[in-house]
Amino acid sequence: MSKIRVYQLAKELEMESHDVVEMLIDLGIEATSHMSSITEQEAEMILELQKETNEEKVEDKIEDKIEDKIEEVVDENAIEVKKAMTVGEFAGLIQKQPTTLIIDLMNFNIMATINQNIDFDSMKLLADKYKVKIKLEKVENDALYGDENYEDSANDLEFRPPIVTVMGHVDHGKTTLLDAMRSTSITEGEAGGITQHIGASEVNFKGKKIVFLDTPGHESFTSLRARGAQVTDIAVLVVAADDSVMPQTIEAIDHAKAAGVPIVVAINKMDVPGANADKVIQELSEHGILVEDWGGDVIAVKVSAKKGEGIDELLEMLLLVAEMEDLKGNPNRMGIGTVIEAELESGRGPIATVIVNNGTMRVGDAITVGRTSGRIRAMYNYKGKKIKKALPSTPIEIAGLSEVPQAGEKIYVTKNDKRARELAEYRKLEMRKEKMRASKHVSLEDLFSQIKEGELKKLNIIIKADAHGSIEALKGSLNKISNAEVKINIIHSNIGTISEADVSLAAASNAIIIGFNVRPLTNVVNIAKQENVDIRTYRIIYDAINDVTAAMVGMLDPEFVEEILGQVEVRDVFKVSKIGTIAGSYVTSGKVTRNSKVRLLRDGIVQYDGEISSLKRFKDDAKEVVSGFECGITLEKYDNIKVGDIIEAYIINEVKRDRV
Repeated sequence: MSKIRVYQLAKELEMESHDVVEMLIDLGIEATSHMSSITEQEAEMILELQKETNEEKVEDKIEDKIEDKIEEVVDENAIEVKKAMTVGEFAGLIQKQPTTLIIDLMNFNIMATINQNIDFDSMKLLADKYKVKIKLEKVENDALYGDENYEDSANDLEFRPPIVTVMGHVDHGKTTLLDAMRSTSITEGEAGGITQHIGASEVNFKGKKIVFLDTPGHESFTSLRARGAQVTDIAVLVVAADDSVMPQTIEAIDHAKAAGVPIVVAINKMDVPGANADKVIQELSEHGILVEDWGGDVIAVKVSAKKGEGIDELLEMLLLVAEMEDLKGNPNRMGIGTVIEAELESGRGPIATVIVNNGTMRVGDAITVGRTSGRIRAMYNYKGKKIKKALPSTPIEIAGLSEVPQAGEKIYVTKNDKRARELAEYRKLEMRKEKMRASKHVSLEDLFSQIKEGELKKLNIIIKADAHGSIEALKGSLNKISNAEVKINIIHSNIGTISEADVSLAAASNAIIIGFNVRPLTNVVNIAKQENVDIRTYRIIYDAINDVTAAMVGMLDPEFVEEILGQVEVRDVFKVSKIGTIAGSYVTSGKVTRNSKVRLLRDGIVQYDGEISSLKRFKDDAKEVVSGFECGITLEKYDNIKVGDIIEAYIINEVKRDRV
C-alpha cells in the first residue's frame, strides 16, 4: 500500500502541517511531524473529515459569537487588577481584611506582608476562594513604545519569510553552502574563506522567500541575543560528512538550543570520498540532536554545496519548518526591526543593517533606535539597490540616523520626528541610570537573594575542563543534586580553556562558568568583569559540588511546619448581642494565645479553621491562657459553637531548609 507524507496532504487540503498532525493524533493515527507517513486510506479519512468540518464552520462561527458575547458580559462584572499589587491594595478591591488574605496566602504556602506585591496567579487563588471574578487591567500603551509596539489582531497577520542563520565548524562549508543557496559568490573575496562581516541575503524558492543572515559564527548570534534581540527563526547546522562533530559544532548546538530556535542539520560534502553521514548522525545524537531517520524530530538533509546536490530539498525543508513555526507579521502597521550591524561610513554618515521584524518601513519614515533618532533618508536591499519600502523579514540597509546604533537594538518607526526624538531622549536617560546600576548576572553568592526576589529558579551552568572524563564526572554529580524545586541546567560543556565565546553565552543565558583544571586568559577575565559573569575555577571536583550545593540550599523554598500550642474544651456558651457567641472554655493542655490560629473540632471533625477574635480572662483581654485556667473565646466570623467542642490552638513556623 502506497504512503503519503503529512506535508503533502497538508498542501492538498490547503492547511498548515501542524494542524494536520493534530487531526491525525486526535484520530489515533501515529504522526509526530510534517515528515511522518500515512496510508492512502488514512489520507482519504482526513479528506472526508475536513469536508465535514468545512460544512460545520458557519454554525461554529455563530456559536462562537454567542460565547464571545457571554464572555464580554462576564468580563464587564470582573474586577480589574494590575499584574502585581500589594496585599493591602488587593484586599481593598475585593473588600476583605488584609490579615485574612495574609493567612489565606500562608495556607497556599505564599508568605507576604501587607505591603508586599503578589502576582496575578496569587490574586486568582484568593479571588477563587472568595468567588470573586478578576481580570488583568487592559494597558492601552506602555510607558515607552506603546504607540509603536502593540499586539496585532489575528486577522491582520500574514505569513512572513523565515530568517535563517547558518552555523557550524569553520571548515565544514558554511559559506559555500550559502553561496549554493543564493547563487552568488562571496568566498573568493574573503580572507581564508571565513565570513568577514554580518550581512543578509534573500533566496526565492518556489515563489517563497527565505532570508539568510551571514554571520561570522555563533558568537555574533549570541551577542545579538545577549542584547535581547531574537532575530533568528531557524538555525541551519552545517556538519561535514567526511569529518566529525567538532568543538565549534557543539558550541553552535548549545547556542541554538539556548536561543530556543528549531535546528535543521545540513550534512555537507557528501560528494567527498570517505563521506559517512551515519557517523555524523550518531555523533549528533550524543549531543541531543536526534534526526528523524533515527526516531527524533530534527530534520537532516544530505547535501553537496560544491555540486549543488540536495540544495532544493534543504530549501524545501526550511520552508516546511517555517510553516510549522507559523511565522507571521502584519505589513499594514508601522515598522519594527532589529539592527544587525551598524557603522559610520565616510560621506554617508551612520549606516545600519536592519531586519524588519514586523510592519513596513518606508523612505521618509521617522525612526528611533536606542538613544538615537532620525528619518530614513535612503533604503537599500541586500543587493545594494535603492528601494522605497520593506515588508516583514526583509533585510535592508538604511541611512538617516543621527548616531551609530548598537547591534541588537530595536528600531521603531514613529508617527513623527517629535515622537522619535522624545523616545531617544528617554532612552538616553534610561541608559545613564543603567550604567549607574551594576548589571545583575547570576553568581553563586547572590543566588539566594535572587530567589527571594522571585528572579531565579534555575541555575544555568557552563562547564569547561581539561578532559572529557572530568566533564562527565562534574555533570553527573551536579545533576544528582538537581531537584524538583531548583533545576541545574548545564547549557554547554567542552574541553579547553575558558573563552570569550563562553563568556558571551553565559551573559546571554544568565549562567555561571565552572572551570576544572583550566584557567581563563587575562582578556577573558576582563570581559567577564565587564559583563558581570561569574567564573569559578577548581582543581578538586568536590569543592565545585560543595559550592553549588551550598548555593542551592539558599535557593530552596522554606518548609512550613504546624506546631500545636494546646487544646481548649468548651464548657459553656454565651450569646451576646453585637459580640456574638462567647465560648466559656477551660485550657486542658498547653496554652492558647491571642495571635494563634485555631480549629474547632466536633466529634473529631473540623468545623472551623481560622482566627481568634478575642481572648479574655474574666473581663480583661489576655495575650495567652495556659493549662489549668478558664477563659472566654470568640472566633472570627463564626458563632456555631456548642458545649463539648474542642478548640485546638496552633501556629505555622517557617523552617529553613539545610540540605538539598
